[in-house]
Amino acid sequence: MTRSHRLRIVPSRFSVEHVATATFPEDDEWVALVRAPEGLTVVREAPPWEREQCWVGFYAVTPRELDTAGVLAAILEPLAHSGIPVFVASTFHADLVLVPETRGGAATETLTAAGFDIADE
Repeated sequence: MTRSHRLRIVPSRFSVEHVATATFPEDDEWVALVRAPEGLTVVREAPPWEREQCWVGFYAVTPRELDTAGVLAAILEPLAHSGIPVFVASTFHADLVLVPETRGGAATETLTAAGFDIADE
C-alpha cells in the first residue's frame, strides 16, 4: 500500500458553520477558516453535547508533497460514487476530508474497499 493510501480517523467531531456577516470568528476555537464573498466558513471541534450535523474527519497518515497530483481525487471519487457528502479543508501536508458523522461507518467501508488503510487514532 502506498503512503498516500493510509488515512487515519481524527478523534474529534467537527461542526461546519457559515457566518454570513463575519470576517473573523469571535473566538479562537476554530480548526479552519475560509473567507469568501458570501461570508465566513468556520470548521471547529463540535462540543460534546452537539448531536446534529457533526462531521468526522479522515486525514493522511503520511504528509504528501504539494506537487503530488490526484491524492484528494482518489479519496473523493469512491465517496462520491457511494453518495457520501464531504467537506474538505486542505492543509500544507494533507487534506482533512470531513463526512457526516451518520455516514462515518459507510465512508470507512467505502474507502477500505477502494484500497485505503484506515486507522483510528
